[in-house]
Amino acid sequence: MTQRTVLVVLFDGLQSLDVTGPVEVFAGAELLSPGAYRIRTASVDGGPVRTTSGLTLVPDGSLATSPDPDILLVPGGTGGLRPDPRLVDWVREHGPRAARLMSVCTGAAVLAEAGLLDGRRATTHWAYCERIARAHPAVEIDPDPVYVRDGNIATSAGVTAGIDLALALVEEDLGRDIALTIARHLVVFLRRPGNQAQFSAQLAAQTAQREPLREVQRWISDHPDADLSVETLAARARLSPRHFARAFRAETGMTPGRYVDRVRLEHARRLLEDTTGGIEEIARGSGYGTPEGMRRAFVRTLGTPPAEYRRRFRPATTP
Repeated sequence: MTQRTVLVVLFDGLQSLDVTGPVEVFAGAELLSPGAYRIRTASVDGGPVRTTSGLTLVPDGSLATSPDPDILLVPGGTGGLRPDPRLVDWVREHGPRAARLMSVCTGAAVLAEAGLLDGRRATTHWAYCERIARAHPAVEIDPDPVYVRDGNIATSAGVTAGIDLALALVEEDLGRDIALTIARHLVVFLRRPGNQAQFSAQLAAQTAQREPLREVQRWISDHPDADLSVETLAARARLSPRHFARAFRAETGMTPGRYVDRVRLEHARRLLEDTTGGIEEIARGSGYGTPEGMRRAFVRTLGTPPAEYRRRFRPATTP
């Protein structure tokens, strides 16, 4: 077995979970498959760094004395938005030498500052997508996915998305069973596909200000298999369909139809992951009516049909 060296870059102002989340994944893989990964951490000068939460992390050494790794991981945090020029210079020189380069959260800003994302598609924490896109117009920032892979460079959204990306790399290296075993051990259950949205519908949408619209949001979540047409939802809110559609979008940030689509997709995903129900039963219970309707929604949004989604993201056995 080829051992892969994972080097995690440390700097002041990093988000601790951006480091510990992926490191726990690779460390879990090493326990299950000894010799798979060798994990090292390094800062610019080899000294300890202070995270955004106040924790102090002590690296194994300095970047100057670190050999080029197979996987170079650049975490994020507020320090990633104002990176040390010495760090940027090191990443610019050594990043291209890594077989795979990955960032978590605003670690993408470090990669962009080093010029490694020019002409590539990338993602980062939703709160910083616009800022990084403005500062680096040569980078195509996609604010929606959990993670994006473009060639040998992979960028992920905020904080826990680094776990999803690390699990994807482990699955690629060691297989699905080991990746799922690690996910269950970390109680993240299953890794999310990269093109899954960073937010659930309830988090992506704002909570409506008016109680009738908030009640409609709750009704949609509790009854995905009901008639959720604009006309029906408007009647529940005691508004005309036109007024309801305008008010819903103004107060939640998305149209009623898009909100319904997201809720139904999430409901179907949970059933595929957590139950043994048949595809037809899940399609009806999620409001799609037919398996074909659900298949089209999955392929359009997640890039995979429901049966394949279940195969990939539901463990064969319970822990």
